[in-house]
Amino acid sequence: MLARALCMVLFVSWLAAADSPEPITVSCTLDDEQQLSVRYSPTAPDEKLPSGKPWTPGGAPMLLFTTANFILENTQIPPGAYSLSVIPGNDHWILIVNKNVTAGAKYDEHQDLVRAPMEVGQMSHPLKQFDISFARMGPKLCNFRIYFDKVGAFVDFKEK
Repeated sequence: MLARALCMVLFVSWLAAADSPEPITVSCTLDDEQQLSVRYSPTAPDEKLPSGKPWTPGGAPMLLFTTANFILENTQIPPGAYSLSVIPGNDHWILIVNKNVTAGAKYDEHQDLVRAPMEVGQMSHPLKQFDISFARMGPKLCNFRIYFDKVGAFVDFKEK
């Protein structure tokens, strides 16, 4: 009886895990093989943007991994792991790079490494799914892009 109950608990746990979408990873590799990558969770179909407040798509921080020194808004980001969130606004967004990567930790603005303004543009058709990508713009330049509904937000990471 105990074994059957344990199997049932494991099966239900497996089903719950199977329903959670897998994280997505996007990356940008530069000429010297240095790389930026971001891992993020897909958003729920009915997820809304919290205007003026830090937002983590899918309810989990995006994770930034760097293999070299990068510059974002005149701030050096050393190689390592960081959490990312954004503050959406009507005419501009802010990308936050935070030093805290502890799973389940609450956002702490005192651990922000940099807050960078993002360029924002409107798209002609809304996207059905939240999307993140990188565009390599030069030998040492990656443009980070976030798309949500009809908004696209962009910022550059430059290798030092």
